[in-house]
Amino acid sequence: MSETLSRRSFVKWSGVAGGSAALVATAAQLGMPQARSEAVDGVADAEATVWSACVVNCGSRCPLRLQVKDGTVVRVLPDNTGDDTLWNRQIRACVRGRNMRERIYNPDRIKKPLKRVGAKRSDGEFEEISWDEAIDLIAEKLQYTYDTYGPEAVYKQYGSGVWNAHVANSGGWARLLNLLGGHLNYYGNYSYLQISQCTRYFYGSPDEQISNSIEDAIENSKLLVLWGNNPLETRMSGGGNTYTATLAKKAGLKIIVVDPRYSDSASVLADDWIALRPGTDAALVAGMAHVMITENLHDQDFLDTYCVGFDEKHMPEGAPKNASYRSYVEGKGEDGIEKTPEWAADITGVPASKIRSFAREVATAKPANIAQGWGPQRHANGENSANAIYLLAALTGNVGIPGGGTGGREGYLWPYTPWIDDGVNPVTTAISCYKWTDAISRAEEMTATRDGVQGKDRLEVGIKFMVVYGSNMLASQHGDINRTREILDDDSMCEFIVGMDNQMNASMKMCDLVLPDTTTAERWDIVPSEYTGDMAYEIMIAQAIDPLYESRSSIEVTGAIAERMGIGDEFAEGKKTTEDWARWVQDTARENNPGMFPTFDELIEQGVFRYTSPDGPTVALKEFRDDPEANPLATPSGKIEIYSSTLAQMAKEWEFPNPLPGDELTPIPAYVETWEGQAEARTNEKYPLQCIGHHFKGRTHSTYGNLESLRDIHHQRVWINDADARKRGIVSDDRVTVSNDRGTISLPAMVTPRIVPGVISVPQGAWIEIDKDGVDHGGAVNMLTSLHPTPLAKGNGQHTNLVEVAKA
Repeated sequence: MSETLSRRSFVKWSGVAGGSAALVATAAQLGMPQARSEAVDGVADAEATVWSACVVNCGSRCPLRLQVKDGTVVRVLPDNTGDDTLWNRQIRACVRGRNMRERIYNPDRIKKPLKRVGAKRSDGEFEEISWDEAIDLIAEKLQYTYDTYGPEAVYKQYGSGVWNAHVANSGGWARLLNLLGGHLNYYGNYSYLQISQCTRYFYGSPDEQISNSIEDAIENSKLLVLWGNNPLETRMSGGGNTYTATLAKKAGLKIIVVDPRYSDSASVLADDWIALRPGTDAALVAGMAHVMITENLHDQDFLDTYCVGFDEKHMPEGAPKNASYRSYVEGKGEDGIEKTPEWAADITGVPASKIRSFAREVATAKPANIAQGWGPQRHANGENSANAIYLLAALTGNVGIPGGGTGGREGYLWPYTPWIDDGVNPVTTAISCYKWTDAISRAEEMTATRDGVQGKDRLEVGIKFMVVYGSNMLASQHGDINRTREILDDDSMCEFIVGMDNQMNASMKMCDLVLPDTTTAERWDIVPSEYTGDMAYEIMIAQAIDPLYESRSSIEVTGAIAERMGIGDEFAEGKKTTEDWARWVQDTARENNPGMFPTFDELIEQGVFRYTSPDGPTVALKEFRDDPEANPLATPSGKIEIYSSTLAQMAKEWEFPNPLPGDELTPIPAYVETWEGQAEARTNEKYPLQCIGHHFKGRTHSTYGNLESLRDIHHQRVWINDADARKRGIVSDDRVTVSNDRGTISLPAMVTPRIVPGVISVPQGAWIEIDKDGVDHGGAVNMLTSLHPTPLAKGNGQHTNLVEVAKA
């Protein structure tokens, strides 16, 4: 291992109270270069260079240096601290963050509070009002909702446009609602709702189970499998996994990508591409398991010691005969079908010979890190796909060892710095974050066993007051845009919607009151790393310019509402400004980690503070692997549950009224045919193509979707295979329509062999441009997706859609 890849080149440890150790060295303390002359890479006569950040939900967090002249941001510069070593790398922003000036000064900026005057929400008609009028209106509507319907009628919409700044992330909205009496909770998020719910039945984790980090893979792995995992597009920049993944490639680590689309990660990183049909991951795993079992390549000792449910000898008490995973693979289970590579090939489209060679490679590479992304679980029965990939890691004995992994997404060091205290929600009732449209339109029908309601048996009241802050769920990121707009247009159901953002996106146009938020250039905050690997860091966001127009930071607005409603002192606890809240974050981080973090004022100058774990690179479930008796998992057995008795019981109790194919729970991660899946695609003459969505370099979800410079460079085009295009007389750059019974979009085609035949992919997050005929010319994939939930998590199976493509 070269010195460039060695963590010894950066680490310096110091004892900390409580017996722990923490990294205290910074680049400055080690005498590393901090900055170049601004005359070289900036504006020579700029009056100030202020640290800021790109804060969006890409998994990265990147520092920016905003150069200010005459009260205006005149240039955006990247991080200039650190170097090119693994443990002190520069956190260089990608093309999105580097275009921050266009976001700050965009024509779509919301300038003043706006009140709806249109007959219905989708008319998007508003009048300007004052801040005093806006705050009075919010206070009035909130109080009315609490008095008339109770706290469960109040809902704060999921959104990730401000994810995960320590102050702006909640912006005080949850704190405000909790102090007023609470609000309806949601569980999960649109990124990984299915895996966040199914993991508890396999590994016992209440959230997704991370795998080993890429940093660990660089040092210890023989193989890295990126399964539905595309870091070079989803987690770009030095703050994401682009740097570590490319470093793994340079270090000689073999990388295999499993994906229906030949993504940039496949193009740049992969030694091999396994091109499978969407939603067939569990079938591919079963075919691989058949090879491993018949050729005795599986790790039987690991399965016997750490797992239940693999074979008939290790089943939980009361389980039916031949219900183990091995029996399922060998054809002894209920369906009687042997899961040979030929069986899997017919379903997945991957040749049987390829399945055999792939299985042998995964089984014999010791150790191997199988790192699944969040694409496989975002399908109609995505819970089984996710657990099947977990199972592959257990089958090969890779769990809990250096160089191995759990089958989850690449590991990371979670930040030590705190978010603002939102308090405790007195309401315990929760719905899936994807079921909010149901909680508006059919709330009193929603139950625990039918709709996944948590905290009580059923809902008693629908959502009547909704806060939409930093969220584009109302008209972009949620499924079935047309049906969602219909539900929201009926304001006898959800009576009042208040939105807050700095850009007038389609969701803001569906609100009754719109509030102008600041951008990161106009407020204070502290930004943590998140999914950025084993080098964690925090970034200073210092206010660079005065708030434009009449924009205000969310924490100041919620504080004003709290004051108006008589809880101002309790809300603020002595903090008057956004800077006061940001200082609280840093002061609290220093109190919780003595001797580790710089002061707030030191961070203003330093900009970025890096740190790593004293335990070294992430090796997930190491304690369990070392001593499963002393460190049991939180499953009923304390072991990895390949067969879950809990899921078996839930399968008997849960209800699926008017079920579609795939609406079922299985105690093992079996392959289940689903609605609008590969089997239906072969027989559906009207809509024969499977449609998925993919993350896109020009946007983070819908954030930055209105920046013309990015739209000029990264074109919104539908990917379609050459063979499918030829059948339809389509060539690249032809404008086409993509349609199903839920909607129609129009956009140019990209004809390419980089996607599986029979499958198309539309970059997700496009801003809608719906014409008088209902056709969206922005190319938003959610015009085509469904509100039908997945069976276990009640989640967003938004990659499961059948469509047809035609020349426009």
